[in-house]
This record gives sequence, structure tokens and C-alpha cells, in this order.
Amino acid sequence: MREFEDAVVVVTGSATGLGAALAIGAAEQGAKAVILNCTKSLAEAEATARLVRAAGAEATVVQGDVSDDAACRAIAAAAEQYGRIDALANNAGTTKQVPNHADLDGLSAEDFHRIYSVNVVGPFQMIRAARSLLEASDRAAVLNVSSIAGVTGIGSSVAYAASKGAFNTMTKSLARALAPRIRVNAICPGFIDTRWFSDAFGEELTARIRANVIASVPLQAASTPEDIAASGLFFLSRASRHVTGETLLVDAGLHLGPNLSARSL
Repeated sequence: MREFEDAVVVVTGSATGLGAALAIGAAEQGAKAVILNCTKSLAEAEATARLVRAAGAEATVVQGDVSDDAACRAIAAAAEQYGRIDALANNAGTTKQVPNHADLDGLSAEDFHRIYSVNVVGPFQMIRAARSLLEASDRAAVLNVSSIAGVTGIGSSVAYAASKGAFNTMTKSLARALAPRIRVNAICPGFIDTRWFSDAFGEELTARIRANVIASVPLQAASTPEDIAASGLFFLSRASRHVTGETLLVDAGLHLGPNLSARSL
């Protein structure tokens, strides 16, 4: 299926992981051009750009932190040569690891400010910077990559969960405000099996986390970036043309609680 035939797509935080899967997936489904953004991982973003080009789309890499409004404007400006943006994926995000939510001393005001500036203010600035180019499209869609943390209050830290809850609310606000020209939806992934976990916790602990996820979620799966990207690409495509303001949980059933067998009931 070529749901993105001739589309111009922008993906923030697209050097690796879910962002890369969204960028490559759009190219594989016919996108004309993909603007890839990264903060630090320029070499990895260029590697993803090569995969986007191999799939048949033009690719441009723009380095910049979405918490900086000027960087957001530079990312959007990279699409000006095409005269429009058809799909914007706000995937860039950050956190601080304080998994014990009772450790209130583990987070500072500065931590909250940094996490909110990337996870909430950044996507707002990105949508604002891209608005005129989105409105120039006849199929404009925005995907906000949130998290199950924003629905259930779990996750890497209280600040991260709170930021994603705010992101979910902002999705609804902007879906209402920007209609009918621009649709805005969100996905809330759970565990995604990427290098992010091994970088943060090491291979041994990551293997235990992965095994625990598989054993505990109803679908008994550790989601890959491609698994999650499929739902994100749906929201960015014409297939969801009558959907806006929606928040979809894509977490292999994590929000339902532990996968209890009949013998344990």
C-alpha cells in the first residue's frame, strides 16, 4: 500500500528507534520527501536518511533541539522547497530516570523544566512553525508520540509521566483549534524494544525488562519500533482522514494490567 504517495513528511527525533521507523515507513509507502531531525546523533540520522533514500524518497537531515523555537523553524523551513508539509510526527522526547516515583528528591525544578520544554513545548513550537506549510496541504496530519505513562502515571519518572499527560491534553486542544485544515492525533506506546533501554540500563538489565514485559502484557510481546510505527503511520495517512483528537494506546495491552493465567485467578 502507498498511503504516502507524493507526501512530504517531517519526523522529529528520527535518528533511531521509533522516529527512524516512522521515517522509513513513510518512504516505503510512497513519500516524496522526508525531513529528518536529530539533536546529537547526526551520524545515525544520516544512516537513517540513506535508508529513506533507498526506499525511494528524498531525505534531508536537520540537526536541532525542538525545545529551541529557532530550531523548530529551521526544521519546518527545510520543507519550504516542496511548498507544503503533509505529515508531521512529533517524536522527539526526553526523560530523567527516577523510576521510584516516591523519590521526590530525585527530580529538581530544572529537570521538570527540561522535560517539559522538549516533550510539551517542543511539539507545540514545531506545530506552530509548520502550521502554514501544513495548511498548504490537502491532507495535513500531525502525530504526537506520547506514552502510556501519560495515561497511567507509570514510567521513567514523575516528570516524564506528567509531561506526557500534558501532551495528551494538548493533542485534544490543538485538534479542536486547528480543524478542519489539520488533524492532530496521538499514540501512547508502552515498552519499545530499542537501544534506548540498553544505553540506559545495560544489556543484562534490559534483557530482564524485556522478558518481564513479554511475561506480563496480555499480547505477550515486546513491541519493536516497526510495530508501533504502523499505528503512527495510520494517523498520518489518508486512511485516518476522519479521525482527529484521538489518543491510541499501542502498548500490547500493558494498560490492562498483568496477564493473569486462569490458574492464578
